[in-house]
Amino acid sequence: MSGHLAAITAGAAGAVALVGIVIFFIWLCLSRKRTPTRTSETGSSDPSVQVGRNVGFELSLRETRRFEIEELSLSTKQFSDKNLIGQGKFGEVYKGLLNDGMLVAIKKRPGAPSQEFINEVLYLAPIRHRNLVTLLGYCQEKNQQFLIYEYIPNGSVSSHLYGTGQHSPEKLEFKNRVSIALGAAKGLAHLHSLSPRLIHKDFKTSNVLVVDKNFTAKVADAGLRNFLGRVDIAGPSSQVTADEIFLAPEVREFGRFSEKSDVYSFGVFLVELVSGREASESPSFDPNQNLVEWVCNCIRTTLIRCSCTKVQNNQEDGTFSNIIDQRLEATFTAEGMEEVIKLILRCVEASSERRPAMSYVVMELDRILEKEMSLTTITGEGTPTVTLGSQLFRATK
Repeated sequence: MSGHLAAITAGAAGAVALVGIVIFFIWLCLSRKRTPTRTSETGSSDPSVQVGRNVGFELSLRETRRFEIEELSLSTKQFSDKNLIGQGKFGEVYKGLLNDGMLVAIKKRPGAPSQEFINEVLYLAPIRHRNLVTLLGYCQEKNQQFLIYEYIPNGSVSSHLYGTGQHSPEKLEFKNRVSIALGAAKGLAHLHSLSPRLIHKDFKTSNVLVVDKNFTAKVADAGLRNFLGRVDIAGPSSQVTADEIFLAPEVREFGRFSEKSDVYSFGVFLVELVSGREASESPSFDPNQNLVEWVCNCIRTTLIRCSCTKVQNNQEDGTFSNIIDQRLEATFTAEGMEEVIKLILRCVEASSERRPAMSYVVMELDRILEKEMSLTTITGEGTPTVTLGSQLFRATK
């Protein structure tokens, strides 16, 4: 009997010990959850401060660097004019050399410290992609706001096409231009694939940077318009500014941004790549049209004429030659150019529903580039008959 009682007592003691251990672990977990996380620039331990832009989005400041203004000032030699490399919507842009030897681009503007500014940085900084310029961190001090990005030394596509700043106009081959377009398209497609989707809202040729001699492209300023608050968009007008020409009709009229408005902007970018001219230009013989309108009218007229005459492969002497950059000369095939031009028409459709998704644009440009590379590099016997761009230009002379 005593043995049975001892067994019961031992079992009860074990059960109590087990319950005690479980309670201890539950208390430990709850204690850790109650431990406040630093979620503000000042190191506030207030757990009520929401980090990020949507519920459930968690990110610690350790993943996004907060720079000190002294380091930024030292890296730019006290924001010397010699380090000033541009002026954008956010403000002045400086080149800086950090203590660890990293080159950065520093955007600076006047602005009182705000948690909204930090939240936007924390949302954008973790986005990483080969074809997107990386946001490295931020600074808010002395009523100044700073955004720190990786530095891209080779300039924008605009500088390569038109010659701006320290760059002279370059003779970019068609393959290089399609490669640049493909990289930019991949960057935009990645933004649109995020959850929630990120709309660039300010895509244009000057926001596509060239990384290296292989013409790897990186899209800059993704989401930068979110820092600027509400931006008034002018209504429809025959006088459109250089930036507004990249905005889709629904944006200019209603301020309605979407991934399809980015697609429209990308179509305007393709117009500049093909024509070698700034989209805001007006053709000398028709000052009431901008370049995009004129190019699209020319394309539609040519395609209708080719269709009506049933020309084989939709090609005829002089097709599209009046809108193609003369510097391209013989660096492209007529077929490849025509496919890019047809893609332009789809991207700049007035109806947003009729524009393709950026994922489709990536697929098309990838296919066009692969085909163009193979057709313009084949030599020797057995070379297929290829209509080169130079033949199109000669046909109009």
